[in-house]
Amino acid sequence: MTRPLVVDWTACRGRGLCADLLPELLTQDHWGFPENRSRGPILVPDELEGPARRAVRMCPALALRLDAELPGPR
Repeated sequence: MTRPLVVDWTACRGRGLCADLLPELLTQDHWGFPENRSRGPILVPDELEGPARRAVRMCPALALRLDAELPGPR
């Protein structure tokens, strides 16, 4: 299962902490705002849920949230 990691762009200040804590999924643009390493929504696989939760907890602007699991293939 995967969970979408959502960035609240109105709250994000581009500190880059999330990209430091979750380099497998995020990088930074020229201004320090997070960018997904792949196209589309930021999907967090099970093995990265711990680091993603840490990034959500530590975001100084509270601009990240981890949404509910997406249903898997049937």
